[in-house]
Amino acid sequence: MNDLRYLALSVFLTWAMLMTASLLRAKAWSPAGLMVAFGNRDNVPDGSGAVARADRAAKNMLEGLLLFACALTASRLSGATAAELTAGASLFFWARVVYAFVYYAGVPFLRTAVWGVSMAGVVMVALPTFSR
Repeated sequence: MNDLRYLALSVFLTWAMLMTASLLRAKAWSPAGLMVAFGNRDNVPDGSGAVARADRAAKNMLEGLLLFACALTASRLSGATAAELTAGASLFFWARVVYAFVYYAGVPFLRTAVWGVSMAGVVMVALPTFSR
């Protein structure tokens, strides 16, 4: 798998995390919650616990995706090859998969460590930009 496929997978992961947060907040597994999910969301209840964690994880993934996509674009435009970028892209993606589950579970220190690993992937992707 190459760096661009990891970018596409990261986009899908972001979408899945946003949908998870949204459906949990609306309680879409119930008929009333399904109506909230399909409605204008004027009366969506405030979330707490797992719902709030899923929402924060999704928002953090959006932030991470932006950094990753910009770093990947800059490196590709500077002439970096897929071979140079795939390890960092893979590290970012898989760390973000783990991050989602760790965040949903509410494990604070491990969550931060896994986030750091994903940011190391972004740095690995960005570094070739500076060696050209």
